[in-house]
Amino acid sequence: MYNQKEFDETTINAFAPAEKIGLVASINPEGLPHITLITSIAASGPKQLTLGEFCKGRGKSHIQENSKTAFLVLTMDRKMWRGHARWTHLRGEGPEYERYNQLPMFRYNAYFGINTVHYLDLVDFRGPDRLPLVKIIFSILMTKIAKYGTVTPSKDPARDQDRVLTPFGETLFNRLDALKFMAWVREDGFPEIIPLLECQAADSRRLVFSPWAWGDEIRKIAPDQTVAVFGLTMKMEDVLVRGKLSTIKRSRGIAARSVDIDWVYNSMPPCHGQIYPPIPLTPVTEFETL
Repeated sequence: MYNQKEFDETTINAFAPAEKIGLVASINPEGLPHITLITSIAASGPKQLTLGEFCKGRGKSHIQENSKTAFLVLTMDRKMWRGHARWTHLRGEGPEYERYNQLPMFRYNAYFGINTVHYLDLVDFRGPDRLPLVKIIFSILMTKIAKYGTVTPSKDPARDQDRVLTPFGETLFNRLDALKFMAWVREDGFPEIIPLLECQAADSRRLVFSPWAWGDEIRKIAPDQTVAVFGLTMKMEDVLVRGKLSTIKRSRGIAARSVDIDWVYNSMPPCHGQIYPPIPLTPVTEFETL
């Protein structure tokens, strides 16, 4: 599947614009998948990727602790590249640092620019691939039918204390114009990313999708494996969840898989952080004097 080992000039140029979807999957200290939106991902050479950092989230820390990563780039003309890389080092200066900060998005930003550049060695990749739009549209329709038979039992969706996803997050996953992606960890220790545009929320506690569009890849994921699902709108609103992936089951006559959510994370700046399980507020007892 991933049979290419070097970027050609066409791919390097395709990765160059800031106007694209760039995702990096990493692995947290517990060995679980994490997905980060990094539109600054670029190919700086035939065998090297760079990531420009302008705000600090968990993904940047994860790749320094476990160098195995996966990436996905989706350009505005719906061409997609996917692959794997190893983080090697970071720098706060140099030609890549200068190039990033000359881009209009960062050069004229009054609040932040690129402060650090991360370097990764390419392992393998595939692309450009086209999204199978006909299969995706069919899967969206199948998911919409199936999800109403997979609502989690014994929970009152009107009660806030029973919620896992907030109403904002649940609505985001049910938006037909939202992009969704799933990541998991392969047996060789590398994460893997696939598009999952058909994924929808059955309720605040469960995501559902028809596996028809990406059946061959989805069948490789073992039941009860923890996966991460990232939802994103074109306004750069996003939410990341994790949970256990079910076996393929029939709901209203449709084959579907579901993710029972047990962790929710806000990756939108300026305040990254865990949403569920909720973290108790603690009083501030130490103050710095200036």
